[in-house]
Amino acid sequence: MSVTKTLSPQEFEAFRNFLQEACGILLGDNKQYLVTSRLNKIMAQQNLASLTDLMRAMQRNPRSGLKEAVVDAMTTNETLWFRDVHPFNILEQKVLPELAANQSREPLKIWSAAASTGQEPYSISMVLEEFKKKNPSAFRMGEKILGTDISASALSKARSGTYEMLAIGRGLSQERLTKHFTQTGEGRWKVNPNIQRRVEFRMMNLLHSYTMLGRFDVVFCRNVLIYFSADLKKDILKRIHATLKPGGYLFLGASEALSNMPDKYEMVQCRPGIIYRAK
Repeated sequence: MSVTKTLSPQEFEAFRNFLQEACGILLGDNKQYLVTSRLNKIMAQQNLASLTDLMRAMQRNPRSGLKEAVVDAMTTNETLWFRDVHPFNILEQKVLPELAANQSREPLKIWSAAASTGQEPYSISMVLEEFKKKNPSAFRMGEKILGTDISASALSKARSGTYEMLAIGRGLSQERLTKHFTQTGEGRWKVNPNIQRRVEFRMMNLLHSYTMLGRFDVVFCRNVLIYFSADLKKDILKRIHATLKPGGYLFLGASEALSNMPDKYEMVQCRPGIIYRAK
């Protein structure tokens, strides 16, 4: 069994509404193929013939884990090491020196709000490791990186810290591979303990409360807001602001911009790249 290849407009609209309510993602028009390709495996496992049958099965058995599996399938995305490069250069050359010069009696705290399979938080940890090698007195209270994501399967891979060569090759230089990874088997590499130990992963839906996360010096929320409606995006950015310490920094994706929030954030031009300072 598999999802019927042609979804009716009503089926697609009903599923689109479900997905937005469940995790905030607003599917664009003409994304029927994405839905069918990502849900075919679940449909076959559950012996369901149509998307309507899947929706009914989720409603009938809310505790079966089916809803979570569907959201997981629709939100798991490929990611890269040091994606777009500039944010990590800005972190190393501007943000970390500034924070090190004004370090408090607390650990440095960084939140990766869409951690996926771990490439972003581990990239941040590598930058921190390299910065501390050059600046041994920086962050004497330590550093904590929190990676959150809605996908249980992505977080499982992230926690393992082990990657196949295909994933390693996406954005990671040979120098950093040699410095920060250990080969564990044919074509598989594991993040070294000194990089992994400062990263904690936690399952979290960005639509839910952030109050238990604490306060951060830096938040990376990159390449995820593009999937949300304008109203949800604004709400998430307001709540992220509440997690940032005064003067803390927000990093967004290359195609994302923050506008109409002058009371919360101040744009900082880094040439190349833009970050936002919390007021």
